Amino acid sequence: MGYLLLAAAIAAEVAATTAMKYSEGFSRPGPTLLTALGYVVSFLLLAQTLKSVQIGTAYAIWAGVGTAVVAVIGLLLFGEGLNPAKVAGLVLIVGGVVVLNLGGAH
Repeated sequence: MGYLLLAAAIAAEVAATTAMKYSEGFSRPGPTLLTALGYVVSFLLLAQTLKSVQIGTAYAIWAGVGTAVVAVIGLLLFGEGLNPAKVAGLVLIVGGVVVLNLGGAH
């Protein structure tokens, strides 16, 4: 159940970050409200996740997967460039999350 909550927390965080881009510096009320709501929901779900998943593992997955997904969204929705340094960074993020999970497995 913990990892299902964590996946929902990541989805809420990604939605909030994407809405933040659309908020144009918090000048548009709709996306601004979605940003705030998304982060509140994300933190509530992350807090629930911590009841059953170790904090280091949960936070690494939440931050790492969220970062990687937002980077892909930036590429697909906002036309952000992709270069070897960005690819390497994403590979390192995913690799780091995998290593943390392997190291924390019981």
